[in-house]
Amino acid sequence: MAESMAARTAPAAAPVPMDLIFIEGFQAQTIIGIDDSELRTPQPLRIDLTAGLPRSAACSSDRIGDTIDYGKVRTALRDLMATHRLQLLEALAERVAQLLLEDFGAHWVRVVVVKPKKFDDVDSVGVAIERRRDETLLAKDHGHGWLGRGAVDF
Repeated sequence: MAESMAARTAPAAAPVPMDLIFIEGFQAQTIIGIDDSELRTPQPLRIDLTAGLPRSAACSSDRIGDTIDYGKVRTALRDLMATHRLQLLEALAERVAQLLLEDFGAHWVRVVVVKPKKFDDVDSVGVAIERRRDETLLAKDHGHGWLGRGAVDF
């Protein structure tokens, strides 16, 4: 009984320091929305994203293969804006988050998707989401699954 009580009161592991890679103000024209007018004509979107990696090896190696290549993320965003068939900003933000987590190996992401000037009396509307990589994926790859993903080979 004392053993299980000690286990329940043991302090949680300290959070892992994260290196943050970000893209601010990515702009694209895309078809998204629920109103008929939004589904016929591309409209401007702005995306801000932040992706976290635990202590990126690139800090000491100085190699792009040891981090997330934001040039490749930008290209992936451009492709996504041209091909998605989503209606809601929430769904688009989720797709961007999953792209960063699954294809680029981020461990944590924050994605903000904005429709500027959607209404005459509002600067912008949008959504912000945060997602964390599935802990079971982290355990399977021993926390290093991001190495080499989204990277340029030298």
